[in-house]
Amino acid sequence: MKIIVAGGGTGGHIYPAISVVQSLQKIDSTIEILFVGTPQGLESKIIPQAGYKLELIQSGKLNFSGQLMQKLKSLLKVPVGLVQSFNILFQEKPDFVLGVGGYASAPLVFAAALKGHRTAIWEPNAHPGMANRILSRFVDKSYLVFADAAKYLKSKNNLVLGMPLRSEIENASLSRTENSDFTILCFGGSQGSMFLNDKISDLILQNLDVASKIKIVHQTGPRDFKRMQEKYKNHPSVELHEYIYDMPRYYNQADLLFCRGGASTLAEAAAFGVVPVVVPLPAADDHQQRNAEALVKVNAGFMFLQNDFNDKQFLQQINHLIENKITLKEMSVRLKQVVTKGAADKIARDILNSIKK
Repeated sequence: MKIIVAGGGTGGHIYPAISVVQSLQKIDSTIEILFVGTPQGLESKIIPQAGYKLELIQSGKLNFSGQLMQKLKSLLKVPVGLVQSFNILFQEKPDFVLGVGGYASAPLVFAAALKGHRTAIWEPNAHPGMANRILSRFVDKSYLVFADAAKYLKSKNNLVLGMPLRSEIENASLSRTENSDFTILCFGGSQGSMFLNDKISDLILQNLDVASKIKIVHQTGPRDFKRMQEKYKNHPSVELHEYIYDMPRYYNQADLLFCRGGASTLAEAAAFGVVPVVVPLPAADDHQQRNAEALVKVNAGFMFLQNDFNDKQFLQQINHLIENKITLKEMSVRLKQVVTKGAADKIARDILNSIKK
């Protein structure tokens, strides 16, 4: 049995895909897995390091703001990727093709659907991107994290199975311990966010009365580490990291998360019950904003938009939560209810059942 997983680009697409693949091979160790990605995506490094075979194709972004020539160059890569995808499918003859979002997902999954392979897409966001909205018309089914996403898709079969979490995250979240210090964990994804870095550091440096009540664990990303190191000089309440490798440890310590609105980040926070204060990354389809809104709607998180970020309101919100831990605890309970446990196993079993039909 052979399964192709197409897509990537960021860790938010890659790590959930690896979780599903691990579940597949846990059920049946003889299953062959092939990942298909693009040279510019993080999958070109992460997938080989994880021990999986990877084929690279050309593909462009379908929806972005920018110069006309950039858009044309990007779109012209799509038919090239489509030809490459057909070649891969003829050679590999997969039993199932799963698209996990990212550049490579669109041409490979579309080609597989045209050839009559069993296909599915996985959609992590409350508001799907253009590629998955188009692909949903052609695939057999869609695996969703947010039920709201179904409104935008044309799939015959939408299954809300949740976010596949890394096993170390899912297992560690079962043994969360209470922490005596009020701890805020801050990070803007693997590459970091200068905006978030400045907002959390300004909160500490300009409001020493608040700083005295809390501990900050701050992942800056590689580009901003030295600048933040200099900015935080002589502030012992801040634990600074360029990159955090042991995320379960720090989720376990945190009372509050200051973050972007990536679906994987919010799902991991939910698994631990760490209430997020989300500043969505501004983007053409605002999918991070929709993710955050899904939590705000059930009173399980907070959202501040970057373009009208209010420092005073942010400070007031942090102060309120420090002084009202019961409110935070109630939100944490609601947040945990958002998570679907065992999502990777559920998706894996559904894929195998689809192949057997």
